[in-house]
Amino acid sequence: MSFIRALSSGVSGLRNHQMMMDIIGNNIANINTIGFKGSRIAFGELFSQTLRGATHPTGQSGGVNPMQVGLGARVTTVHTSFAQGNIEATGYSTDLAIQGNGFFIVQKDGQPYYTRVGTFHFDSSGRLVHSGNGSVLQGKMADARGNVPEGTRIENIQIAVDMKAPAQATTLVKFAGNLNANAEVGTEFNGTVSVFDSLGNRHALTVTFTKLGDNDWSWKVTLPDPENPGEELVVGGGPEATVGFDGNGVIRSLNGVELDAGTAVDLPVSFLPTGGANPVELNIEIGKALQFSGVTQSEGSSNLSPREQNGYGSGTLTDIYIDQNGKVIGTFTNGTVLTLAQIMVAEFSNPSGLLKSGDNLLELSSNSGMAAIVSPETSATSIFSGALEMSNVDLAEEFTRMIVAQRGFQSNARVISVSDEILNEVVNLKR
Repeated sequence: MSFIRALSSGVSGLRNHQMMMDIIGNNIANINTIGFKGSRIAFGELFSQTLRGATHPTGQSGGVNPMQVGLGARVTTVHTSFAQGNIEATGYSTDLAIQGNGFFIVQKDGQPYYTRVGTFHFDSSGRLVHSGNGSVLQGKMADARGNVPEGTRIENIQIAVDMKAPAQATTLVKFAGNLNANAEVGTEFNGTVSVFDSLGNRHALTVTFTKLGDNDWSWKVTLPDPENPGEELVVGGGPEATVGFDGNGVIRSLNGVELDAGTAVDLPVSFLPTGGANPVELNIEIGKALQFSGVTQSEGSSNLSPREQNGYGSGTLTDIYIDQNGKVIGTFTNGTVLTLAQIMVAEFSNPSGLLKSGDNLLELSSNSGMAAIVSPETSATSIFSGALEMSNVDLAEEFTRMIVAQRGFQSNARVISVSDEILNEVVNLKR
């Protein structure tokens, strides 16, 4: 009879609102869980019993609507909200927070997972691992020169504490200074600079200018002869190599060749270092033709010194930091800064379709879509080092839902108790 329908509807309402309380309770329990994403529940009609179907209107009478009685409610969905949580600073450089739609990609027991929780640290083997479950952060490892490979192939991010930055041979040195225009013929002035070969060995070069006459100087570049201590090898220039200045004291010619204005004036140097390094080929730039820069000739004391150069020796890793694009960057004792790795993130067309696997990990489902592996540089995702994303649960909203769930449960319980009382009256009709 109809009272049984009311009982069934009331029971379905109790079950639904109990599940609603379960979800609210879970959200509140995780109010301080890092990276937690809250859920919400939605109800829908279970199905309806049709007591009378609809009739079509005729010329003599109007149409009649169907008559149906609902038989309760059911849970239609439990939806996870991936709204952005607040980002709070922690001070730990390997704590990472994501702002945007991306997920960290981690691997555990050979299985890929996804997470918004960025509590990472370096383990004893140099891998960047999740502090809570030991899963390894995925990304791309850069080569020895700091170049990140193209493509979407990812691997464990692993940084060796004894990593070294390779040496880079010097190819350019820029000198500046002045040659005394009033110096006597035969007067020499020189400047020194240390350059590096391909193995990182230092070599002390001396650049010498000798006064030949008004506005004319010879030049040579020398280094100590390793096989004959106390002697020098000429590795650039010589008696026939000259630099000419004009009446304004700026360079106008090199080795007897007139130069166009703005031409870089380079003194070429080449030598074969000992120890197996590659031949050294470099230029010493002393200015630009007919421009008052670099090395000039004017009244006053002479001075020559290097102002800029490239190349460096090998260096050991001293510090690591992670930038907003997810690049793991290392600083080395030789002053170089190299990209060591690139953290990659995953984006999904339907992140709410991901399955929760425990330990703050998510995995693919048939409705999440495949992971699009991208670099934060090329997406709307940013990574913050020294910070974590907090739970996105709104406590005030959860308390409001709790009141709604409580009232809904009470109302359905009242339907059951009233239906029970009516059925009791029916049973007592025979008395």
